[in-house]
Amino acid sequence: MFKFELLKESKECKARLGKITTNHGEIETPIFMPVGTRATVKTMTPEELKDLKAQIILSNTYHLFLKPGTEIIKKAGGLHKFMNWDRPILTDSGGFQVFSLSDNRKISEEGVEFRSHIDGSKQFLSPEKSIDIQNILGSDIIMSFDECAPYPASYEYIENSMKRTLRWAKRCKEHHNLTDKQALFGIVQGGMYKDLREESAKGLVDIDFPGYAIGGLSVGEPLELMNDILDYTVDFLPKEKPRYLMGVGSPDYLFEAVERGIDMADCVLPTRIARNGTVMTSKGRLVIKNAKYKEDFSKLDENCSCYTCENYSRAYIRHLFNVDEVLALRLATIHNLHFLIELMEKIRESIKNDTFELFKDDFYKNYGYN
Repeated sequence: MFKFELLKESKECKARLGKITTNHGEIETPIFMPVGTRATVKTMTPEELKDLKAQIILSNTYHLFLKPGTEIIKKAGGLHKFMNWDRPILTDSGGFQVFSLSDNRKISEEGVEFRSHIDGSKQFLSPEKSIDIQNILGSDIIMSFDECAPYPASYEYIENSMKRTLRWAKRCKEHHNLTDKQALFGIVQGGMYKDLREESAKGLVDIDFPGYAIGGLSVGEPLELMNDILDYTVDFLPKEKPRYLMGVGSPDYLFEAVERGIDMADCVLPTRIARNGTVMTSKGRLVIKNAKYKEDFSKLDENCSCYTCENYSRAYIRHLFNVDEVLALRLATIHNLHFLIELMEKIRESIKNDTFELFKDDFYKNYGYN
């Protein structure tokens, strides 16, 4: 079961409100999705994620395929049962990791041969195998196998890569049979070349997927270029289906994505920077390890009501980081995820009230973007 309802379009821009229905629950869009690469959002329990109002999380096909392996997850009854998460899950295809983490990879029309980043063993992923793995995982939304091409790259390289990704997408759809349980999204590629983005988007729409992702952005290009390509690409995707921008998670990127009609976004950023001692606040990023917070007994963000801010001071959290206590990572992660999940909730409310641009401007001024 998969359904997307477009509830409202902004009068100010391309921003929109929607609702996705899956077998494991509903998702209000636009939404930020926390990343649980190896069947866990690092340092967090599923119960804590629910307390933060996380509606859907991601897991990673590549990593779960290598460890613990699909057989163990199959015996557990699927990924939801394995990790004790009863809300929706999205899994990526494994393509990004194959191309970014693995050495000595060999790309052919059939798929990609690569060496595991864990033990160097020779492995192979094809469109069909990626679908097979995701079928076993049992995630609600699955992704077609693609190549996330590097930036920068030549027109010729990107063109060949994009066309092969299109052919792979068709094979993925033909191989995917569990359409009543899992929605398969196609992934738009094409680098920073508008004509290739258009060709990719139109080709995927012709294949006809329940939803569409935009990949290959936020890979090192300037924000202005990303916005330009994104703005152009979205117009070739159908309004009645969800649009997912892969790999963005800073507040400015989320605002810019929503403004251009994106419904879903994900990123490891909030959890990763939390583990390094950086937190997001309504007035910008704060590096809690800094000495100036040694005797600061205020909360991380005066405007935040998360568990961390309600119970612990900057001085205490700084102390935890400086003595390498695991609790430091957990408290910072709780705060950052709460910050982004609540931000998206406020963004949805602003679209509903036709005040999105005003809310964005106010946020940017306080955060230090302007």
